Amino acid sequence: MSYILEILPSLLEGAQLTLKIFLWTIIGSVPLGLIVGLGLTSRLVPLKAVLKFYVWLMRGTPLLLQLIFVFYGLPLIGNGALTLQRYDAALFAFILNYTAYFAEIFRGGLQSIDRGQYESAKVLRLSYWQTVRKVITPQVLKIVLPSIGNEVINLVKDSSLVYVIGLGDLLRAGNVATSRDVTLVPLILVGVIYLLMTAVLTFILRKLEQHYSYWK
Repeated sequence: MSYILEILPSLLEGAQLTLKIFLWTIIGSVPLGLIVGLGLTSRLVPLKAVLKFYVWLMRGTPLLLQLIFVFYGLPLIGNGALTLQRYDAALFAFILNYTAYFAEIFRGGLQSIDRGQYESAKVLRLSYWQTVRKVITPQVLKIVLPSIGNEVINLVKDSSLVYVIGLGDLLRAGNVATSRDVTLVPLILVGVIYLLMTAVLTFILRKLEQHYSYWK
C-alpha cells in the first residue's frame, strides 16, 4: 500500500493529461464532425469529393502514424515553419482523426432522416440552419449516440498513443514506474484508472441515451 501511495501522484498527473487530451478532442471533433457530415450529404460535388478524400485518408491510416507525421513530419515539410509543440501536435492529430470518424457517424444519421422533414420545415419558413439545428440535429443525436459512445470510449484508450511523441500521459507514467521498480503494480493501477474512466463515461452515455429515448 505504501508503494501504491508513492507512485499514485505521478499516475494521477499522467491521467490528468490523458483527460485533457480526451476533453479537448471531444470539444473539437464532435462539432467539426457534424459540419463535415453535413458537407458529405450536401449536393456540392467538389466539396463532397474533398471531404470524402479527407475521411478516407484519416480512417485509412493509423492514428499512431498521423501523430508521428504531425509532430515529426510537418517541420520537415515547412522547413520548421510548421513545428508544433508536443501537446498541440497531439491535439491536432487527434481532432483531425476523430473528426473523420464522427463525420461518418453523423453522415449515416443524417441520411436516415426522411426528406419530408426538410420539406415540412421549409413550409414552416425555417431557414436551412434553423432546420438543421432545431429539427434534424435532435433526431440525428438520438440515432448516432450509441456509435458516438463507442468512439468516445475508444478515444480514452487511444490517448495512450501520445507516448510516441514524448508526452507524459497515464500509460507513460505507468511504464516509467514499471521499468524503474521492476514490478507490474503500476501497470495494474493504470488499468484500474482506465477502467474507472471508461465506467464513468459509459454511465454518462447511458444517461444521454435515456434522455433522448422519448423520441420513439
